[in-house]
Amino acid sequence: MTTQTPTQADTAATLLRVASGVLFVAHGWMKISVFTIPGTVAFFDSMGLPAIAAYLTILAEIGGGLLLIAGVAVRLVSLPLIAVLLGATWAHAGNGWSFSGEDGGWEYPLFWAIAQVAIALLGAGAYALRIPALQKTLGQFA
Repeated sequence: MTTQTPTQADTAATLLRVASGVLFVAHGWMKISVFTIPGTVAFFDSMGLPAIAAYLTILAEIGGGLLLIAGVAVRLVSLPLIAVLLGATWAHAGNGWSFSGEDGGWEYPLFWAIAQVAIALLGAGAYALRIPALQKTLGQFA
């Protein structure tokens, strides 16, 4: 087995992937620990979204974030996370540009969605957990 020194691009992809994963876990955990699950469901309901959307968002943020941190199926995991972020962009669209404003604006989730697209294009980068069976099944999406 040979080992290769990671390129700067591999290292950059890893940093972007891990940082994004940590933020996803933090945002998902905040929906549980701060807003509470019933509170999150009520917020989604206030926007006309079904309760299941709140549960799926929490699952995507925590589960997807952990998978990003580990570097497992990064390209595949990024796709639903992009959808979550575009939903967050929509949810904050009426609050103006600045996310630091009251109820948050839309620039942060939109930027994060674009960063997630970059992660999907770059892949896991260096230092990712490699699962041979998953790589064989998913091919380039692993």
